[in-house]
Amino acid sequence: MDLRAFYQAEFAEHEAVAKATLAACEAPFRRLVAAAVAAIRGGGKLLFFGNGGSAGDAQHLATELIVRYIRDRDPIAAVALTTDTSALTAIGNDLGFEQLFARQLRALGRRGDLALAITTSGRSRNIILALEAAREMGITAAAFGGKGGGALSGLADPLLVVPSDTTARIQEMHILLGQMLCGALEQELGLA
Repeated sequence: MDLRAFYQAEFAEHEAVAKATLAACEAPFRRLVAAAVAAIRGGGKLLFFGNGGSAGDAQHLATELIVRYIRDRDPIAAVALTTDTSALTAIGNDLGFEQLFARQLRALGRRGDLALAITTSGRSRNIILALEAAREMGITAAAFGGKGGGALSGLADPLLVVPSDTTARIQEMHILLGQMLCGALEQELGLA
């Protein structure tokens, strides 16, 4: 293996995807920030969810909002639906893995909240069912996607699709966009 060539190629691909994401996601990012601000100002919360690495991102972003992103400030209401092991295992065992997030949304979500799915493929059944549940409940159904968006188009709005088929690059852009959301919320809500 030529480790130097690998290193250079990974950075080159990252830079190319970052530039493509900058162009592709600006308008939906603005809509996402506006929807998140409306949810918080209306007394609602942000509900994050995803599978695998995206579950980690969901937890990371919810924590940034609850604790702080840039500086000490009032908390911003956010929940990661990926953290309650008792609920996750009971839902998976009793109702099926595909109900993992929809069931929690039905219990914890309220009209005016914002549900943000994080998915590289946009094809996971538990993500799709949760977004459908959010829409039925009057919750804004938003998503970070990749690989062309999968089944998210027409289901999530705002929808930020990273223009890449490489899972690692998509995940890198998702956490960047998520952290940008945290920073924008602090500023838009007058907390920064």
